Amino acid sequence: MSVDNPLVMALDQGGHASRALVFDRAGRCVARGSCDVGETRPSDDRVEQDPEELVRSLRRSIKDAMKFLGRRDGDLVAAGLATQRSSVVAWDATSGAPLSPVISWQDRRAKARVDALTEHAADVRARTGLRLSPHYGASKLAWMLANLPEVAAALRDGRLVFGPLSSFLAFRLLDERPRIADPANASRTLLWNVGTRRWDTTLCDLFGVPVTALPRCVPTRASEGHGTLDVGKRRVPMTVLTGDQSAAIYAGGEPDPRAAYVNFGTGAFVQRAFADAAVDAPRLLKSVVFADESRATCVLEGTVNGAGSALQFAIEALEMADLEPDLDGWLERETAPPVFVNAVSGLGAPYWLPDLPARFVEATPTTESSREAKLVAVLESVVFLVAIVIDETNTVLPRPEVLRVGGGLSQLDGLCRRLADVTGVPVERSAEPEATARGLAWLVHAGAANGPAAFAAASGTRFEPREDRALIDRCRRLRAELDAAKA
Repeated sequence: MSVDNPLVMALDQGGHASRALVFDRAGRCVARGSCDVGETRPSDDRVEQDPEELVRSLRRSIKDAMKFLGRRDGDLVAAGLATQRSSVVAWDATSGAPLSPVISWQDRRAKARVDALTEHAADVRARTGLRLSPHYGASKLAWMLANLPEVAAALRDGRLVFGPLSSFLAFRLLDERPRIADPANASRTLLWNVGTRRWDTTLCDLFGVPVTALPRCVPTRASEGHGTLDVGKRRVPMTVLTGDQSAAIYAGGEPDPRAAYVNFGTGAFVQRAFADAAVDAPRLLKSVVFADESRATCVLEGTVNGAGSALQFAIEALEMADLEPDLDGWLERETAPPVFVNAVSGLGAPYWLPDLPARFVEATPTTESSREAKLVAVLESVVFLVAIVIDETNTVLPRPEVLRVGGGLSQLDGLCRRLADVTGVPVERSAEPEATARGLAWLVHAGAANGPAAFAAASGTRFEPREDRALIDRCRRLRAELDAAKA
């Protein structure tokens, strides 16, 4: 092992791909592997993934990254895993075989069950910091027990484990087969109490989820490791388990309360760190991004459910799947697109309308925009919803001095320019788009005995705000549509 510059591996399991990236102490990515993964949508409100495919994809990504690393494989000292929050799965505690599909965070199949609990919404928020929503895990776990005979049978036989996707992947990837749940992912079930940092038996009873079948709660980071990861010729401790967005906010080191962090993936996620525990914005979330035995780090968060998924939805709906999209070119040329009511996978913060239909709103009843203009409208809708969330955080926190953006869609210059223009806040885009992996690597390095003296800031691009009245007018039109839908 090299003492001078040890390496760590960041495993990022996302909605469309699994990645294994290796980072040095300065935050430079020195090796990577990736593998695409699929999803199925059996109906408009259901989104599933194959648990075994996710396991295979991570193992393939690890193998490819280690091959890329070559002779430096002996410098790898630790690993971390970040996964999609709110996605859940059930598995057999004896064999490790999945007993359910992965039910995605985008899935809303249990909405009726959640609607029946509306009178408990205030108590749920007080205990969890979250909204009562079908996107989170509790109602999906209860649905499994009621609708999947193999899950109910495993419970009767004492073989059932279910909970966050991160828990299943840790069980399958680590030699010790631990049954553990980290704070960021456990908190996304609506069953984890943000105050006690444990499963809340009152909430488990409310949703009908047996606490005995849930994994054991553990800190985000374990200095000795949550278990041992096989990386080919050798094994390394996995020291950090967390959620994708919870890792992303650490991409540049400790979160800066003067900044708002925006990560564009399948969804778009806005996070702002705060120091005052009394801070609360009822239409947003209070999320745990890190917790150990002594402290917890929290953020105000707003979720835009449709970002990359909205783009994919539009490409399919507009029958553009056979075209090579020129997204940056279209963003430059299409200056008068329609407005897109972006309710793909349900409308998130701060409106929380899970059943609102997605649709285009043209400037006049007789207007029919081109397919390219409509695709630009979809991208603009993501920007507008992010801006609306940032405005909501501004009601309880000082206006941010900068927006730090990452994720796949952030590589579009036209999207970043629009975000700066519509918010009036400079946008900084890192040269390293893999915000989740880089933040995860920082957390792993920071927990090591010889952790990073400085995690070098990745150079990038800064977009200064400009005056664009037409853009702001389209954002206002979207706000009016959403306000009317909420009324």
